[in-house]
Amino acid sequence: MKLFQELIDNVRGFVATVGAVALFFARVLGQVPRAILRPGFIVEQIYNAGALSLVIIMTCGLFVGMVLGLQGYDLLQRFGSEDALGTGAALALIKELGPVVTALLFAGRAGTALASEIGLMRATDQLAAMEMMAVDPIRRVVAPRFLGGLIAMPLLTVIFIAIGIFGVQLIGVQQLGVDAAAFWSQMRSSVDVDDVMEGVIKGCVFGVACSLIAVYEGYTATPTAEGVGRATTRTVVTSAVLTLILDYMLTAVML
Repeated sequence: MKLFQELIDNVRGFVATVGAVALFFARVLGQVPRAILRPGFIVEQIYNAGALSLVIIMTCGLFVGMVLGLQGYDLLQRFGSEDALGTGAALALIKELGPVVTALLFAGRAGTALASEIGLMRATDQLAAMEMMAVDPIRRVVAPRFLGGLIAMPLLTVIFIAIGIFGVQLIGVQQLGVDAAAFWSQMRSSVDVDDVMEGVIKGCVFGVACSLIAVYEGYTATPTAEGVGRATTRTVVTSAVLTLILDYMLTAVML
């Protein structure tokens, strides 16, 4: 009986959290038009969330592409189809690995930075001070950071995919001897606009999800050092799980 009651309480807590996030998302969307009127804040947040994440995105993209080149070549060699390495790698990076891995890296770098920054503002009463001065923290603090993450995420996804394909080419063509003409020609003939749009849509959706979770956890963090730490941890865990769930749902719909 006690176990059943705990299950009911957990379900209620989950539903309440989902509802709170949905209401918070609606508040953020309501302030987006006013936040756009101050593009300087948004550009600054794009720099913080995007440009400062370039090193980890490019490094991981290169090595993911190189590993994909090695594994793909080993697999295709068994069927005598090494020339199809470009096609397989491009589709894997564009449709799955690029958006998903970028979202996970984004949550670990930019998402934690957003959550901890807003959480620290909550802990030091900066948000309360804004409210006392009739300044809406959602408009002044949350909305620009949300938009910055939303815009930066698809751009980082494109960069990850491009560097990943370069890594595949570096291993497959330069090191393992796959024919360069076949590598690029098969890739161009097999990858169409729908495949690219799938990757772009996933990047945008993951950007909304990861940015929303980060700003929500920071905004609702308990105003203590421990509370900010827990909010940062929840940001990474929730963003990672939600990214994988959304990836399955989007893939099932688009296929």
